[in-house]
Amino acid sequence: MDQLPKLREEIDQLDDQILELLNKRAKVAMEIGHLKKVLRKPFYVPSRERAIFERLRKENPGPFPSDAIETVFREIISASLSLEYPMKVVYLGPKATFTHVAALQKFGKLAQLAACKSIAAVFDEVASGRALYGVVPVENSNEGAVTHTLDMFLESDLKIIEEHYLEISHDLLVREGELNDIRRIYSHPQALDQCRRWLEDHLPHAQQVVVTSTARAAQIVADEPHSAAIASRHAANLYKLRVLESNIQDNHENYTRFLVIGREMLERSGHDRTALLFAFKDRPGVLGEMLEPFKKHGLNLMKIESRPVKKKAWEYVFFLDIAGHIEDPELTAAVKELEEYATLLKVLGSFRRNR
Repeated sequence: MDQLPKLREEIDQLDDQILELLNKRAKVAMEIGHLKKVLRKPFYVPSRERAIFERLRKENPGPFPSDAIETVFREIISASLSLEYPMKVVYLGPKATFTHVAALQKFGKLAQLAACKSIAAVFDEVASGRALYGVVPVENSNEGAVTHTLDMFLESDLKIIEEHYLEISHDLLVREGELNDIRRIYSHPQALDQCRRWLEDHLPHAQQVVVTSTARAAQIVADEPHSAAIASRHAANLYKLRVLESNIQDNHENYTRFLVIGREMLERSGHDRTALLFAFKDRPGVLGEMLEPFKKHGLNLMKIESRPVKKKAWEYVFFLDIAGHIEDPELTAAVKELEEYATLLKVLGSFRRNR
């Protein structure tokens, strides 16, 4: 017990040193921000952030847990960016949706995060310059593509500058009471579907009510007794609900991929992925011909997705993800060959791969 005051004093001294170093780092960040403005360089560089996280993980001698490094430095970098440039980021809202959680993980709590009511609104805010970046969902490992996001790229000139994977964990949230007290369950239709077996086993008599988002479900339950919401732990914190059951999703390998969109494409990181869309006049064997340039140049096709062209019946546009950056010679050559046959071709962005 005699050592406790001395150890606490040592902690205070170390905290003072950390604070001093944080302020020194902030001053350097402000200088960098000024130079970026003069040189017209982007303020947000995802590959640089990822390099910082990876370097610190590698050099960490312990006992500070390596898994906590990104969480801590995410907020340090977020604070530094707020000093460099007031960065507004919009996302598909409302607050406490999984898209909101993804935006927080990518930009931190000190970014100017603002919710939009639709994916189209996110694209509009960024395209107009009212926001610097936007965060939208693009696919779920269980449910497949978010088609509205894909469709927006047909109309928009915005670029994909980053991808982010979020593990989806559904919790059962209540204001009060236990399982036997629940009469209604609110959630987004995808969340209800992803928890169907659990609900059948544990709450077979409760009415399932579809709402626009998991966050909206939590908002309703905060004011309604004998009800539960399927939503995130973040929603529980925001709406002061209790987590009655955790991880109730039927498939625990459940991830959603999000995209960060902006007005300019970023430089190569060395571990990139390029997304593009193309269309062509239909004839026998044409899709195979369209993909042949990528095989010819030894490129790895990571994903292909088709969407109908809404203004023309039975015509389709194809979305393609390829390993590499659009400035890589092999990829540049393949796209140039593809362009000769395509009726429409658009590069949606080259960005650092997170998987």
